Amino acid sequence: MTTPDTIVSERTVGQDAWREATQRLAAGEARLVSLWADGAEARMALSSPGRADLELVSRPCVDGRFPSVGAAHPAAIRLERALCDLHGFVAVGARDKRPWLDHGRWPIRHPLGAAEQNADAPAPYAFLAAEGPGLHQIPVGPVHAGIIEPGHFRFHASGETIVRLEERLGYVHKGVDRLMSGAELARGAELAGRVSGDSTVAYQIAFARAAEAALGIAVPRRAHWLRGLMAELERLANHLGDIGAICNDASFSLMHAHCGILRERVLRAAKQAFGHRLMMDAVAPGGVAVDLAPDARQGLRDLVAQVRDRFPRLVELYDNTASLQDRTVRTGVLDGELARSFGCGGVIGRASGQAFDARHDHPYAPYDELRFEAPVLREGDVNARVWVRIREIEESLRLVTQVVDRLPAGPVRVEPGASGGSGEGYALVEGFRGDVFVSIRLDSNGKIARCHLRDPSWFQWPLLEAAIEGNIVADFPICNKSFNCSYSGHDL
Repeated sequence: MTTPDTIVSERTVGQDAWREATQRLAAGEARLVSLWADGAEARMALSSPGRADLELVSRPCVDGRFPSVGAAHPAAIRLERALCDLHGFVAVGARDKRPWLDHGRWPIRHPLGAAEQNADAPAPYAFLAAEGPGLHQIPVGPVHAGIIEPGHFRFHASGETIVRLEERLGYVHKGVDRLMSGAELARGAELAGRVSGDSTVAYQIAFARAAEAALGIAVPRRAHWLRGLMAELERLANHLGDIGAICNDASFSLMHAHCGILRERVLRAAKQAFGHRLMMDAVAPGGVAVDLAPDARQGLRDLVAQVRDRFPRLVELYDNTASLQDRTVRTGVLDGELARSFGCGGVIGRASGQAFDARHDHPYAPYDELRFEAPVLREGDVNARVWVRIREIEESLRLVTQVVDRLPAGPVRVEPGASGGSGEGYALVEGFRGDVFVSIRLDSNGKIARCHLRDPSWFQWPLLEAAIEGNIVADFPICNKSFNCSYSGHDL
């Protein structure tokens, strides 16, 4: 059995200590993991370089107010706005007090707080202004031409050059936080797995680990290794899909077709191994809900062999196609210092020089027993984001091989109900898009009293606005796809 290993240092602080933590974020001495509310407290989780533990700082909200974090640390601004929409807490000194998730169409305001009746008519959203000779606006969305989630993008452009982009999201807000409250653990795991469907494994692992920490459950070693296998299959499928889609947005559909074939083979291998193409609901608190199918090991070895045979030729094709390189090299550059200041993880952060990877920086099973590297580049352009994905595919193939060859025997789950009782738990898990954070508090009956889930896109969407400035309008689709932020995960 393996005990939960997400270490969290917790403290309740006054105004001065809260502001001291905020200044550490602003100075780059710590990384914001998340900001949320629980009961009458505002909470923020921080990660510090060289420390394996997370720091949880709680601040009582006297009269529903707390000192703004976003005033000194811009990465917190959207989280503060969402916190106000959901709970009614006011961030004193905030830079931006506009609503975020609440578009004025909810029947009640502050559904996780006072839950006041909403009698106001929806007001026009106040987009930020851009002034200058010859500027014009281009509104795009929220409804888009392809199979894509809704989001509104407001461009200010001078001719074809983008001067400012501002996003308006929140259209796929599902009320997950509210649905979690009072739910059984099994129902909570289902909800977590549907926050962002392409990251269902990452979310369910994070939720399960947080619940296991709250209950003090020791999980079978084989279950941890199976979770790692699922996570790497999910990473493979999504990175292959993203590389193909980036090339498709540059009108190079051949790469899109071949990457799609490889992605399909990964999904079929996942179906053979765990009974579901996306492995949805395959992870459960206490372990995994399904063991590896008896004939799946050879299928996974065959998959690795097929990808290793075909993928390098696709990489060579990508690297040697001048017209494609012309669209990706030096396009959509994200400055490394800006990525650092936002605590941006995942492919986007690592393509801009940020080495953070939860599997390394906050190690958890089975990655503490496996050999792999987290590739880091510094150019910060679309091309760098493609190459980080390429290198991560190579690393995931190594990890799948290690797990298949060394998978320990034994049980795959313990029933969480056997432990019972209340508690709090936290987990930080590396998904294909970046680190997923879950905080959970259970009541005396073992039901969910409060659960907060944070997608990596919270710290990535704002950086797309910065990366696109100075590029032409026609390059927005390829920049957007190279980020591939989640609408659904970001909108809770």
